[in-house]
Amino acid sequence: MESQSQPQPQPQPQPRRPRGFAATAAAAAASVSPTGAPSGSAGASTASSGKGKREREKEKERTKLRERHRRAITSRMLAGLRQYGNFPLPARADMNDVLAALAREAGWTVEPDGTTYRHSPPPQHQQHLGAFSVRSGESPLSATSLKNCSVKATLDCQQPVVRIDGSLSPASLDSVVIAERDTRSEKYPSTSPINSVECLEADQLIQDVHSTEHDNDFTGTQYVPVYVKLSTGVINNFCQLADPDDVRQELSHMNSLNVDGVIVDCWWGIVECWNPQKYVWSGYRELFNYIREFKMKIQVVMAFHEYGRTDSADVLISLPNWILEIGKENQDIFFTDREGRRTTEFLSWGIDKERVLNGRTGVEVYFDFMRSFRTEFDDLFAEGLISAVEIGLGPSGELRYPSFSERMGWRYPGIGEFQCYDKYLQQHLRKAAKLRGHSFWARGPDNAGHYNSRPHETGFFCERGDYDSYYGRFFLHWYAQALMDHADNVLSLANLAFEETKIIVKIPAVYWWYKTSSHAAELTAGYNNPTNQDGYSPVFEVLKKHSVTVKFVCYGLQICSYENDEAFADPEGLSWQVLNSAWDRGLKVAGENTLSCYDREGCLRIIETAKPRNDPDRRHFSFFVYQQPSPLVQGVICLPDLDYFIKCMHGDITGDLVP
Repeated sequence: MESQSQPQPQPQPQPRRPRGFAATAAAAAASVSPTGAPSGSAGASTASSGKGKREREKEKERTKLRERHRRAITSRMLAGLRQYGNFPLPARADMNDVLAALAREAGWTVEPDGTTYRHSPPPQHQQHLGAFSVRSGESPLSATSLKNCSVKATLDCQQPVVRIDGSLSPASLDSVVIAERDTRSEKYPSTSPINSVECLEADQLIQDVHSTEHDNDFTGTQYVPVYVKLSTGVINNFCQLADPDDVRQELSHMNSLNVDGVIVDCWWGIVECWNPQKYVWSGYRELFNYIREFKMKIQVVMAFHEYGRTDSADVLISLPNWILEIGKENQDIFFTDREGRRTTEFLSWGIDKERVLNGRTGVEVYFDFMRSFRTEFDDLFAEGLISAVEIGLGPSGELRYPSFSERMGWRYPGIGEFQCYDKYLQQHLRKAAKLRGHSFWARGPDNAGHYNSRPHETGFFCERGDYDSYYGRFFLHWYAQALMDHADNVLSLANLAFEETKIIVKIPAVYWWYKTSSHAAELTAGYNNPTNQDGYSPVFEVLKKHSVTVKFVCYGLQICSYENDEAFADPEGLSWQVLNSAWDRGLKVAGENTLSCYDREGCLRIIETAKPRNDPDRRHFSFFVYQQPSPLVQGVICLPDLDYFIKCMHGDITGDLVP
């Protein structure tokens, strides 16, 4: 009895099992003896802790990759809405902008603070508690492009519904899920507004745009002149016409294709090769006389860069020999990377105003060359035979730094390196840092990686890296400003030399790493264009001051598949930003293809880029330059049918592309 009266012991609650970092800390504590020495299992515990840390690091990298993939998909969605739906989305659009555009297209009013309402109540069948309907965007193109759509396909279409909880904040709308119902299992009366062609899926809309409205029919579209670029070796290193018979045959081929004109590179390294201010133009005079016989226009390129220092090049054109001799004594006239390696592709614009070239500055040397050309061929200018002059402002004639030089070991898709370590640009950097009040900023970043690094492998270009710090913003602004100052200085003198002549400037297409936050490859090339600012607007403001025509490289094909794109490239997104930024500032825009071969799809995409038919302002290229990998007389034509391509550009052809 007595034993029965004793109270039963209460079960002790089990201690809560630690998880995550707490579990790791507890395991580490258990492995240490009271004296502070590791217990027998300490080695295994330490190894387990190290393994857990490596797993966490791997998970972080996987999370970053998933986030980049998500951004890539978002970028494609935005591009599709802009191109095929005619949505006026800003360059840095987010999901709030997309939702607002869709709501406005559906007839709703969306205020800047996110308040969304309708002036008149929606039809009864569209009302839903806590929900509103958003129809697919209708572009001016959709009504005609979908005219052949069957009635059954129209009735089978259903409008996606976005369910919005009233408690959600505007910022949380990014995560709203659009739920779509099976359109084949339900039918709706034809009187309902949602039973129109406007509610087709986006991919069906894009397919119909290509298959019905476009139909490869460019009759009546804007006339875009087509120029063909002559091969580099047409003038040899002694400024002589290499093969007059081949040149005449080549021009005859072009004339039969109704080409509007030709592009001719005038190489500084050939014309002023041996002695300063001793110009030899004899080969170019002979070439221009041949072109005059065929009555084609000429665009000349003032080529101040080097050509052919790669394994694949069969022609080598260096900078003038007298420049290279100066460079042996003063290597700082060339661009220099952080390791002190020099590139002779182009003169550093740190010497634009330094009298280090036999008593002349860099811009004076360029001006004297341009003035000599203008004087030598004054008769061709008077006749109107020379219609435009392109000014080479950097490597490959493009306005950029030589940040991704193959001679330095760069390979796609490396981020490249900053090229500002010659003593002249370093002097400019020290002056800028002193004016800013932070003299210790007079240095280039020491954590920006190397030519073939990836952004996430560096401390400067990674997510939330130093590129967006106070120092990073200062350095990138100065670096880009030096590029713009060079363009401003040279173009001022070019307008003086070529008065009343069209001036052209070539803008590079640095499309790799465009989908990352830093846009590392663009930053090293001199374009301060991370995701939080527009790096092309200030450049185009400078070009607008000189009334130049912007020439941009067009890519006919996707560079790589989006599913396996390790470089996060986006040539379409970059083209959209660059072209619209230039057009919005009233600049004329021209295009140029790469040397890569195109298939049928790429050919048509180039034409659509040159004169987009869904642009309400009917903006289009002022001309297009076709680069050929080899002369036409050799029978190698990159585009599937150059004749058809030219006729499409001219707007005078109907029918499918000839296979």
